[in-house]
Amino acid sequence: MPKPSRPERRAPALGEVPMSESLRGLAARGKATLYRKGRELIREGTPGDSLFIILSGRLRAYSANEDDTHRVTFGEYLPGEFLGEMSLDGGMRSASVEAAVASWCVVIARPTLERHIAEDPAFAFELLGKVIRRARAASLSLRTIAFNDVYGRVVWLLNSRALLRPDGSRVVGPISQQEVADWLACNRSMVSRVMTALERGGYLRAEGRSIVLTKTLPARF
Repeated sequence: MPKPSRPERRAPALGEVPMSESLRGLAARGKATLYRKGRELIREGTPGDSLFIILSGRLRAYSANEDDTHRVTFGEYLPGEFLGEMSLDGGMRSASVEAAVASWCVVIARPTLERHIAEDPAFAFELLGKVIRRARAASLSLRTIAFNDVYGRVVWLLNSRALLRPDGSRVVGPISQQEVADWLACNRSMVSRVMTALERGGYLRAEGRSIVLTKTLPARF
């Protein structure tokens, strides 16, 4: 009896991925490619005219300094989402993108996208709506970082990413302290001090690579 294939060795069927029918039609025009964890799909500052549609896994958009010793995370993207749209105007890539975990993606070149929009004009509004929502999210993130100290940033991030569990607790993750620091444009030691203080106060606890919020996080601590 043949051994079952590992999940990451097979691209999900398009019907299994949560996305609009228009986006599914666009994905059907391309070929799925597997990107291993840590693989760079897009490099900031390089030309690009393609769109990536995520079928499985998770992609991370970020900027880094020249020697990649410091990063700022802009967002993480899940199956059914697409990214790379910011360079479709012919400009340079505004951020780097890597596979946070092994990820299947469909790559759509600009000519293919143009043909799809010509045949399905409604997708142009879906694309525009995505750009607007991401611009709003970026503005909110920048405002939070600019007008809060490290504690306020950490609380905002944990609250915004927490998922409610049946027992009433909330869980964030999997996420590391370094990833939290990358999201909030601060160093890991500052995040560690905040996390340690909250853990000692009984507000959170580590659970594997996740963070469990056991009580409402105080606005000030």
